[in-house]
Amino acid sequence: MSTPRGVVVTGGTGALGRAVVKQLLERGARVAVPYRDPAEWQGLLASAGEGAPLFGARADLASPGGARSFVDEAAGRLGAVDGVALVAGGWAGGARLDEAPDEEWERMLRTNLDTAAHVCRAALPHLRKQGGSVVAVGSRAAETAGAGMAAYAVSKVAVHALVRVLALENAGLVRFNAVLPGTIDTPANRAAMPDADRRSWTSPEAIARVVVFLLSGDSAPTTGALVPVDAPA
Repeated sequence: MSTPRGVVVTGGTGALGRAVVKQLLERGARVAVPYRDPAEWQGLLASAGEGAPLFGARADLASPGGARSFVDEAAGRLGAVDGVALVAGGWAGGARLDEAPDEEWERMLRTNLDTAAHVCRAALPHLRKQGGSVVAVGSRAAETAGAGMAAYAVSKVAVHALVRVLALENAGLVRFNAVLPGTIDTPANRAAMPDADRRSWTSPEAIARVVVFLLSGDSAPTTGALVPVDAPA
């Protein structure tokens, strides 16, 4: 598999992000991870092992300047940025739009959409030089948009639209795709839904394999795709 040489992985300290980072490192990529919690970064470093080609720095990706500073530094540390995995995101919901906390709408847009958009804008000058690839983590549930998830669904569907538009704007230069998970089998989801039937959940490792494939040259004909990754695996 033709793996990118230098890859930025947002959300790289989370369960899915760690799986993506691990598989990229195993395939010989150099990886840059922005983080907010130094303890989570230290945990990722420890799991990667001494000498892993892994760079990290604290960054506010919801700020255009913060995203640009991190990506530019990552390009210098890695030698190039020819791949981006947009894994950072979050979920909030459960209440009707008119009953949800006032800050929920802005928080979901900031966490899911703004981080993705700012990192893409910062990375595009680097990616266009390399002929790179971007893979975003969208949401299968957002496509059906159940009651009580207006802010989350809107923010994730906006990510899907962003991927499609950027694929058109950068045709022949940079590929943009998204994976659409259902419920991911993570410790956090197990704790939040202890009585759920987990047989339909998908493992982070299985989703990460699709992310890494879409980043790689082996998926060269594919751009602008929203790929469901919600089967049990």
